[in-house]
Amino acid sequence: MKFIGIIPARFQSTRFPGKPLVILGEKPIIQWVYENAKKALDDVYVATDDERIYKAVEAFGGKAVYTSPNHQSGTDRCAEAAQKVAKQVEFDVVINIQGDEPFIRPEQVEGLKACFNSPETEIATLIKPITNAIEITNINRPKVVINKNMEAMYFSRSSIPFVRDSKPEEWISQNEFYSHIGMYAYRYDILLELTKLPIGVLEKAESLEQLRWLENGYRIKTAKTSFENMGIDTPEDLENAKKFLLA
Repeated sequence: MKFIGIIPARFQSTRFPGKPLVILGEKPIIQWVYENAKKALDDVYVATDDERIYKAVEAFGGKAVYTSPNHQSGTDRCAEAAQKVAKQVEFDVVINIQGDEPFIRPEQVEGLKACFNSPETEIATLIKPITNAIEITNINRPKVVINKNMEAMYFSRSSIPFVRDSKPEEWISQNEFYSHIGMYAYRYDILLELTKLPIGVLEKAESLEQLRWLENGYRIKTAKTSFENMGIDTPEDLENAKKFLLA
């Protein structure tokens, strides 16, 4: 089975404009993402609508694909890029890698790839066991519950599952909780189908795109990771990343 990686990257960002090109440890953030993805994938492409990002990727020897500036999600941008790449390269599965997470681990990509050892897998994503009680109630950290086949049953910003007859601060010792790590892999044909789905009721309520897929009957396989990705959404996040490099 052939895998490719696509990294959606746009220049405009409400909280941190131009962040793909911000320098971290003498390299732009997008280069960190690209090089770490290449440790687990032979073919990686940056999908962007911005000439500055495109040229920066070419400058460090990477591959880039121009996409429309009108996409509403990284999934849509990923799908357009995949269609363009498919004209030149054969592949079965697309791995969608966040363009603002410079410290992704090759092991995480390998975990997603392993999900497709099952011919029934349509979509795969990463989950991480929660070990901090405070994280369970953090609405900015999506949680997920899984079935015995390691498939996602539901994603939520709320605490799931709810542990009855117990205080929230005690839940961590009484049940398994998982946070969602937003890296996805899709069979190519499934990815194209996902872009045609209308926004669903659950997605509107939680503001979580993956609920649209569940609501339409798609199955999402999960792979566990012990690594915490460090997303860079603000200048403060960048400073934390610099400290991480020096640690």
